[in-house]
Amino acid sequence: MSASIARATVRAVSRRKILPTRAALTLTPSAVNKVKQLLQNKPEYIGLKVGVRTRGCNGLTYTLDYTKEKDKSDEEVLQDGARVLIEKKAQLTLLGTEMDFVETKLSSEFVFNNPNIKGTCGCGESFNI
Repeated sequence: MSASIARATVRAVSRRKILPTRAALTLTPSAVNKVKQLLQNKPEYIGLKVGVRTRGCNGLTYTLDYTKEKDKSDEEVLQDGARVLIEKKAQLTLLGTEMDFVETKLSSEFVFNNPNIKGTCGCGESFNI
């Protein structure tokens, strides 16, 4: 398994109305730009793949990796030229989620604003549904 390419933080969104969308995941303009930038000089990769794994003090955490191919069970999100694939195991946890990219003086990371999360750990890296 390859090493993750970026750090991601999870935020529970309370009382947010889930709007029906065509995609399981929507990307903000900032996230679209970052995904395009990450893939710009890597023609062997077709996009980023979002997955979940058991980790942390609260149960699950998101993973982000480059991917060379789309698996049969992957959900594909294509938005403004940015391609993100969602592993089968992560699809239900991401429904209605907004993927953002945030830069501060101390960090830069993808942030998943997920209305399905019931709780997160103190550091924001793991969650439960």
